[in-house]
Amino acid sequence: MPDLLVQHGVAVLFAWAFAVQAGLPAPAVPMLLGAGALSGSGQMNLVLAVGAAMVATLCADVLWYALGRSLGTRALGTVCRLSLDPDSFIREAKERFLTHRARYLVLAKFLPGLNPLAAGLAGALSIRPEPFLLYASAGALLWAGVWIILGYACSDVIGFLVAQASRVGMPLAIAVGAALGVYLLFKYMRRRRFLRHLRKARITVMELKQRLDAGDHLVIVDLRTALDIETAPYGIPGARRIAPEVLRHPHHLLPPDSEVVFYCAEPREATSARIALRLAARLNQVHPLSGGLGAWRQAGFAVEPLIPHVRFED
Repeated sequence: MPDLLVQHGVAVLFAWAFAVQAGLPAPAVPMLLGAGALSGSGQMNLVLAVGAAMVATLCADVLWYALGRSLGTRALGTVCRLSLDPDSFIREAKERFLTHRARYLVLAKFLPGLNPLAAGLAGALSIRPEPFLLYASAGALLWAGVWIILGYACSDVIGFLVAQASRVGMPLAIAVGAALGVYLLFKYMRRRRFLRHLRKARITVMELKQRLDAGDHLVIVDLRTALDIETAPYGIPGARRIAPEVLRHPHHLLPPDSEVVFYCAEPREATSARIALRLAARLNQVHPLSGGLGAWRQAGFAVEPLIPHVRFED
């Protein structure tokens, strides 16, 4: 990484910052610190380095903002496919956006993988371009400036560490590669287990409609966030809106003999599947709804209007 920066300078920094903030699961901080250290040793212009990383980040933000405007929350599914931990952090991003709104664009720059979600949500919720660009620019400048200036201030220390690491380059690379391989294998096995449970437990919208028409007693639970309700203010008739955290003690809300169908708005029904997996031993039968509310609407089935708790107009 230092060699790339020395040989190609600002162009590499721009490309790397854009790729990371656009969703590529790669570390950005070492590159920014390296750019700062090179600036401290006179091999790179400090202002130009900060400017390149900031503009690259802002370009990534505008890209995801435009995708959110045109595709709505469907654009977030693309982020999942780029992530090392698909599906799992989308709900957290929505809840944080609910708390901070456009200000979340600043915070998300420092949280790996979340920046494209924040920019995409800003577009999907029709945050106006002016405040979006204001907060996105402030976050990009803060993110790039903090790490590059830190590298500039610690250029001597970073140079010493790079020199030491180069002496044990191959063993260190092997150790890091092995650790990364074990981590990826663990994530892969956990996800396979998750998807296997999802395939076995889920119910299709056609099956649900047929059972409801037949008079089967099913409890339908809407697990969507307030942001999901804001973008799609309707739900399956008769569904109960319950937050996932409330279902840690489901017997207060759902009788043990209930057959429950959960639906959410995350890709692959991630929230519904996790809740179903957690509650499978406590309730009679639990099913995530395949395709969620989107599949229910696409099938042409009736929905009922809901009143969102929060409006996002800034």
